[in-house]
Amino acid sequence: MFRWKKKSMALLMATMLVVLSACGGGGSTASTGGTTSEGGADTSKFVKISYVVLGDKPQNGQFEAVMDKVNVIMKEKINAELEWKWVEWADWQTKYNLLLASGEPVDLITIGTDWLDTWANAQRGAFMNLDELLPKYAPETWKSIPEEDWNESKYNDKIVLIPENDYTQWVNHGFFYRGDWAKEAGITEPIKNWEQIGDYLQYIKDNKPDVIPWDMASGAQTWGGYVQSYTDNLELPISTGYMPVFTAVSNDEKYTVAEPVFSDTMVDYATLMKSWADKGFWREDALNNKNDNRVALKAGLSGMDQHHTQTFSGLRVEMDRDQPGSELQMFAFNTTGGKNLTELSITHGGTSLGAHSKNPERALMAYDLIRNNEEIYHLINYGMEGVQYELKDGKRTLPEGYDQTRDQFYSDFWGGRVDKFEIPSDTTWDKIGDVYAEYDKIKIPYPYGQFVFDKTPVESELTAISQVAGELGPAINFGKVSDPVQAVEEFRAKLKTAGYDKVKAELQKQLDAYKAKMEAQQ
Repeated sequence: MFRWKKKSMALLMATMLVVLSACGGGGSTASTGGTTSEGGADTSKFVKISYVVLGDKPQNGQFEAVMDKVNVIMKEKINAELEWKWVEWADWQTKYNLLLASGEPVDLITIGTDWLDTWANAQRGAFMNLDELLPKYAPETWKSIPEEDWNESKYNDKIVLIPENDYTQWVNHGFFYRGDWAKEAGITEPIKNWEQIGDYLQYIKDNKPDVIPWDMASGAQTWGGYVQSYTDNLELPISTGYMPVFTAVSNDEKYTVAEPVFSDTMVDYATLMKSWADKGFWREDALNNKNDNRVALKAGLSGMDQHHTQTFSGLRVEMDRDQPGSELQMFAFNTTGGKNLTELSITHGGTSLGAHSKNPERALMAYDLIRNNEEIYHLINYGMEGVQYELKDGKRTLPEGYDQTRDQFYSDFWGGRVDKFEIPSDTTWDKIGDVYAEYDKIKIPYPYGQFVFDKTPVESELTAISQVAGELGPAINFGKVSDPVQAVEEFRAKLKTAGYDKVKAELQKQLDAYKAKMEAQQ
């Protein structure tokens, strides 16, 4: 409620400023013939602005058609053209970090502090400081974001990113399962634990011979979800590669490091995964399986999937269409114990300015338009009305004659969405609000918005830990070990050799300092 009030006040102040400006009759907007913008930037020279996004580039020409329309407005207002630069999903993390390390002069770039190594890249000097630039070249964005949100966007007390702080989403993970098959299995209430998931998968194995209970592909990883279900631990913004090996104890002890890998939880998890593998819940060659499980689920050939709530909200509609009566459900990992469901960090998505940008002023002006110009926002997020969507009863729906291959559009823009311009879609489950309401009953504030782990003192150890997790984690995760207890012991020993204790001590030291900082702000 406090944040809502501050945002509302900021919006009111911004509105008053616009009105006062209009009354004064001052100000002019840059155009193709102008030389300066309202903020005073020289726009006489036409420039191209790059925007790095994560995703596979569309191949049907619709993205280019939409961007042509966007760039007509961009040229008129700031004499610039916006160019998307795609980091494709194949080996995306390596490619993204190499791009930033290369010194290439990218302009705008998608960031995420909890999945895109944003703080580590900031530590390496990958992003430009924005404190002086934002008020002048992105004034609407600057005024609309409250101070406490800017505080979560700083590295070394300098703003290095623009948060996606005004967009409502839930990306907590869980299992998606068919409600109709669960009822057939005698499970009539929503699933709340992994034991019931096991019962569900066993029913499919025994009664659906043409279905793989869970056609899990090689990239799946559920250890973190198991920790969320069976401990009060909180995720910490520190990356250890394939498997998370550090957490915080609980919301009550949010500044104390926990060690789930060295607890019975890890043994229980490894034993369960071994059991599921032995029962044939997934393919024998799951470690090398490149099939798309979600496609199999929609075709009725797989009984389960795993991702987050935002995905579920659309997948439920697709399943209702492709598998009528399937009643897709979601078991969110956090709901087993109900004590560690955190609100999404406002820096889960956002945008930074590359440190080597040649046109930082114009890049921020372009971002300000994307985030605050409704026409541009709708084009970039939804495509062209009449081609990609139509409005019916206040919702986006597919136009008559829409062809997925020919007409599909996406931009993978996750760097500045705002609720005020969002148009509801008929491809989003209309009861997802009920799910959100249940989350609201148990959610806790995200506690690490201003925590930036400095990995300099332990960088080599972290690298070694990530290598161990990548080497031994998948076999444990897929139950492909002869003795799960022995496999966990080997995993633990190699983590210790890699420098686990040193990293833990450094992490605790920095959390202690962060605790003192946060308590001083109260």
